Amino acid sequence: MTSGLRQIVFFVLLIGVAALGYQGMIKPANRKLTETKQKLDGKRAKLADFEQATAKADDLNKQMEQLQEAVRFFESKLPPTSEVHKVLEQVTVIAQKQGLKPKTIRTLVQKDNSGYVEQPMDMKLVGSFTSFYSFLLEMEKLPRIMKIRQLKLDKGREGPGQIGAEFIVSIFFQNKAA
Repeated sequence: MTSGLRQIVFFVLLIGVAALGYQGMIKPANRKLTETKQKLDGKRAKLADFEQATAKADDLNKQMEQLQEAVRFFESKLPPTSEVHKVLEQVTVIAQKQGLKPKTIRTLVQKDNSGYVEQPMDMKLVGSFTSFYSFLLEMEKLPRIMKIRQLKLDKGREGPGQIGAEFIVSIFFQNKAA
């Protein structure tokens, strides 16, 4: 065999070994690497979804804490039902302090709601308009949740600047059953 022929055979063998090595080792390794990359990309996508879900859950937890804080705040403004007489006394004292004369103060039927109790009171007061206005301002400053409904102002018969006020004030209390 001549040296040129030996070189050609050696070259063909070398190319054959490289082709067999590519087919037997490199091609399966590339296929496995591609599959592994696809699995990793899928897991990364799931991880991103979980991170978004966690962020949303954190936001929901923050909103829940804010809502619970708001509920605690409003519950602090609702006295227990046993303090009805104290609030009624405060309202009466404010009316007298402002120079208003109470004509009638009547409690109406209590409304029991799921989280609170509403105690409406029908009140009729007589006095000057400025006194009544000052009374409303003082009522607003009380640390309780109250609502004035059905307000009627009539020109007073006692003299100029005098009015008669008839209204229903609702005082809200904690519902012990809730």
